[in-house]
Amino acid sequence: MTHAEKHIVETYSGIFESLSSVSKLELIEKLAKSIRKDTKSKEKEFFKSFGAFASKKLAEEIAKEIKESRKFRVKDLKF
Repeated sequence: MTHAEKHIVETYSGIFESLSSVSKLELIEKLAKSIRKDTKSKEKEFFKSFGAFASKKLAEEIAKEIKESRKFRVKDLKF
């Protein structure tokens, strides 16, 4: 635990002393739930947030596939 984290814990523990027993128990439940969350779901949420996708292909392979799939048509523009 870093010095900053220790300071944060000490600060919050001072705030929690004024809470009722019921509030403290509810807080403990919420903290326990946050610890139990699967890190995989956090990673999925992270990648969904900006449209990323997982692929085992190299970036060069993906770029090559995209370039090869392009279709161009010649159109004579008459002025």
